Amino acid sequence: MTRVAVTTPYFDFYPHLVTELKEKYPGVKFRTDRKPLHEDALIEYLKGYDAAIIGLDRFTDKVCAALPELKVISMMSAGADHIDPAILNKYGKKMWWAPGINRYSVSELAVSYMVFTLRRVHYFSSILRRGEWKGPIGYGADLRGHTVGIHGCGFIGKEVVKLLQPYGVKILASDRVDISDFCKEWNVENVSQEELWARSDVLTIHLSRNATTIGLYSAAVLDKMKPGAVLINCARGAMVDEAALKERLESGHISGAAFDVFAIEPANGNPLLEVPNFFGSPHIGATTRDSWEAMLRSGIRGIEEAYDPKPGVYPFD
Repeated sequence: MTRVAVTTPYFDFYPHLVTELKEKYPGVKFRTDRKPLHEDALIEYLKGYDAAIIGLDRFTDKVCAALPELKVISMMSAGADHIDPAILNKYGKKMWWAPGINRYSVSELAVSYMVFTLRRVHYFSSILRRGEWKGPIGYGADLRGHTVGIHGCGFIGKEVVKLLQPYGVKILASDRVDISDFCKEWNVENVSQEELWARSDVLTIHLSRNATTIGLYSAAVLDKMKPGAVLINCARGAMVDEAALKERLESGHISGAAFDVFAIEPANGNPLLEVPNFFGSPHIGATTRDSWEAMLRSGIRGIEEAYDPKPGVYPFD
């Protein structure tokens, strides 16, 4: 009998999934503590178990060496950038991760943030909160008629394209893999990232975080963006130089930005939050009941369908 331990605390929001998992794997262990499990705590929690359903737990060399019985690590997370496949292979551990599980929730958030930022909703709301609504308060912009650039056209980027169809926008997309067939089908112009930066009125990032994308949006790249553009990031933190972005928001080179992810999370006290034309949210891209249920179900499925991860093969560097 496979002995399963669950490190993510979110099953307690879905009693029917708890029941399903208990029926499938009698003796499954759950936790409700929201605190992250660091190395020693993770080792202690998983001792004696064959499989783990995890979120963002990190399986370091020390953790894997200390858990010889653990053979399967099934991730229900949206990304896999916290896992080193070489370490898992070294200790003979299989993993499961299914891309795009949260694509509907994240794509809807990204499109809503485009409208939100262009209409300057955050700024106008702050005026109301301060009791300063006494006359004309300025204006925002429509999404319709603008050019939207999508950097990274995988599962989520493709959903963004589909959601944008009724908006009457010109859509550009750039990806390191061939997306020509998709672009042709959905009337999207396939461009280089340089052209994407230069032409996009609204640019939304949907890249995986890896060695090629961490720090990609440097000060130099932000300067290549079309003056007055809006930048949306509902993908992963650490891809944008936040200090450089703050300077360009203050100068107006970038007219507005909305981020759901940050280099350091929680992002309490991040200097970007002080800028009036910046809106931030606490990594809520997948925090809908539908997305979480889909991700938890994926974690259950992965116990039986785990595979050997391959360094250098998507989603790894």
